[in-house]
Amino acid sequence: MAGRMVVGSAALADLVRPASAPDSAGGHRVLPVTPELTGLLPNRGLRRGSTIAVTVGQPRRSGGTSLVLALLAAASRAGSWCAVVGVPTFGAGAAAELGIALDRLALVPNPGPEWATVVAALIDGVDVVVTAVPATVSASVATRLAARARQRGSVLVPYGRWDGADVTLQVVRGVWEGLGAGRGRLRRREVTVSARGRGAAARPKEIKVWLPGDELTRVIPRTVPTGSRPALTLVGSA
Repeated sequence: MAGRMVVGSAALADLVRPASAPDSAGGHRVLPVTPELTGLLPNRGLRRGSTIAVTVGQPRRSGGTSLVLALLAAASRAGSWCAVVGVPTFGAGAAAELGIALDRLALVPNPGPEWATVVAALIDGVDVVVTAVPATVSASVATRLAARARQRGSVLVPYGRWDGADVTLQVVRGVWEGLGAGRGRLRRREVTVSARGRGAAARPKEIKVWLPGDELTRVIPRTVPTGSRPALTLVGSA
């Protein structure tokens, strides 16, 4: 089953639950993420009311879409509703392969000029809202949407530049695996993900992880020079 394609304000109103309705995730304040990503987040998951931005790096090594999918997967499997706004190339097939429940996934590929209204409506009734960030979004609109997410207990995941996020994630390096001497298939990519933020997330972090994941990773502290900030490396286990 494909994710629900949302077209028009009436369909959007039917999708979202009233803000006063019971929390579909049972009232839990932190939604789960895949174990490989817990070390990047101050609450080891997606804290309700927070804004977790995923910035876009250079196209050849960005990996931003894969990172967004990885952020959604565990929460979706646990029963949360998710929405993706303004990403017309979002692949429902890839989402399903990672375990995202397509019957609890709302897709708004082209929100048009009412982007802020669409995102605000989804924040009112969806647990995790991913949205591409328009180039024209103003700081005041971004602030209002982040405040709305805090009030409603939704997790806002801007995909693009977003000042003031609680945590900002970015794929800074990536190496593909699978090609041999001129032949083979690209199977997975080892990526380095950095995290920076404010408050409990003020200390920068960095991990390596496979995207897509192979569920065979373990956390190993990386040795760093004296005075440098510690980092975590995720490597494939034997």
